Amino acid sequence: MKKIRLFLALAIVSIGVNAQSGKEPFITKSLGNQALKNVRAETSGGSISLTGNSSDPRIEVYVHAGNSNDKLSKEELQQRLNENYTLDIDIKNNELVAVAKQKNKITNWKKGLSISFKIYTGNKIDSKLSTSGGSIVIENVTGTQDFATSGGSLQVSIVSGNIYGKTSGGSISLKNAEGNIDMSTSGGSITAADSKGTLKLHTSGGSVRFQNLDGKINIGTSGGSLNGDNIQGDLLAKTSGGSIDLKQLSCSFETATSGGNINVEIKAFGKYAKIENSGGNITLNMPGNKGVDLDLHGNKISTDRINNFSGKQDSDKIVGTLNGGGIPVNVSAGSGKISLYLK
Repeated sequence: MKKIRLFLALAIVSIGVNAQSGKEPFITKSLGNQALKNVRAETSGGSISLTGNSSDPRIEVYVHAGNSNDKLSKEELQQRLNENYTLDIDIKNNELVAVAKQKNKITNWKKGLSISFKIYTGNKIDSKLSTSGGSIVIENVTGTQDFATSGGSLQVSIVSGNIYGKTSGGSISLKNAEGNIDMSTSGGSITAADSKGTLKLHTSGGSVRFQNLDGKINIGTSGGSLNGDNIQGDLLAKTSGGSIDLKQLSCSFETATSGGNINVEIKAFGKYAKIENSGGNITLNMPGNKGVDLDLHGNKISTDRINNFSGKQDSDKIVGTLNGGGIPVNVSAGSGKISLYLK
């Protein structure tokens, strides 16, 4: 076991002028001789990053005043850390544990410190990361990643495996990921691109932008808009009040909103298509040469001439088969208007 206990005993000489501002590591510990399988990191106020495929495995600790306007001397920074915090780095049984926490609750936020970790490892690693206010970045790793922040953003790129991330208010960025992915935010926006697998991405208030996704995809927001492009597999995309814009769909899909308009462009049909809107308008562009079962209902429906159609077509509904029938296409606009275009 190798362990560093960092409080009361940190040498002032280890703190350079740049380290006071957080630009240079407060301390660096090499992990080159460790066959790490797991990482657990916890801090309050600072950020955490985990980067795999590193040629120089190590952990870097950054420390600076919680109040950015507070210019601390080396002695003041050292004293504040020793008096109010414990900082532990422990390597045992192929696990790196890095924990920074307050000894007692600091009532004056100006006296607080921001303690951040940058961790560089090999490619295969499992992690559990948490911070009460900073951001979390994970990239270039394979394994199970479980991470959470109370207010910062989440950023994941070039990661495969099981990915579970939560933030109470920050944004989420997902790119080049693969596996079982479940990420959520209570208020921030979400962007996702170039990923595949089982994806669940939810926000309680922000918008969601997603493109080049493949797999079983669940996208949701309680109030923001949804914008998707080039989706394959099986898509569920819902918002409680925002607009929806989906382009180049080659998937089975269900999408719904309670208030905004919906625009959908189908490139290639999946097993089904379902669109629901309680009050806004719906615009649907879809191939006209495939066998589908049409069931469209709205306050008013406008469309080009429909060839090879058998069924009932009125101003507020179209029910029947196109090209002999086959794939179910259900569209409901409530009091809104439906515009159908065949290509």
